[in-house]
Amino acid sequence: PILGGTTIHIAEQAGSAMSVQERDPCPHRILDDIGGAFAMGAIGGGLWNMVKGARNSPRGERMQGSISAIRARAPILGGNFAVWGGLFSSFDCSLVWLRRKEDPWNSIASGALTGGVLAARGGWRAASRSAAVGGVLLAMIEGLNIFLTKMLAENSAPPYAPPPPYQPPPMAPAPPTAAKPAAADEGFMVDSAKSSQAT
Repeated sequence: PILGGTTIHIAEQAGSAMSVQERDPCPHRILDDIGGAFAMGAIGGGLWNMVKGARNSPRGERMQGSISAIRARAPILGGNFAVWGGLFSSFDCSLVWLRRKEDPWNSIASGALTGGVLAARGGWRAASRSAAVGGVLLAMIEGLNIFLTKMLAENSAPPYAPPPPYQPPPMAPAPPTAAKPAAADEGFMVDSAKSSQAT
């Protein structure tokens, strides 16, 4: 099927690799994720179907078989990725608007809702299983992303370290002043006393 479980799981792994902090604002995020997911699915599907078409074709027609397989299956896989990316971003933006904050819980809930909606045609059991798989997968990806971010932040110095505080240069000590000899001062005092008695 076009929206089979395998395709949904592959799209979940590919579409949620981008961190929450690195994504565009919500109004533009939906279109950006749709375009990026379609390109990712079309390129990956083209490479996969190129090899698969060449292997399933007889000798002498492998090139034609690869081209036919790419033309037949790559746009479908790109559309599946685009549908998943659009639903995921729509749920993510809705949760951001409702909760008034953006954190990994929005991505986890969006993955679960997207998986459940895409598998809703198979019944509530298939939808619940797909929603559980989507939520667990997004939780693992977000947890690994947080762990790697913290580990890299602890092991690496900040790129722009603050400059050290300004310290004025040390001042040179003042030169010692020459003190007058004590004998001269005493003699001066004695002479002044004698002159006062004489008068």
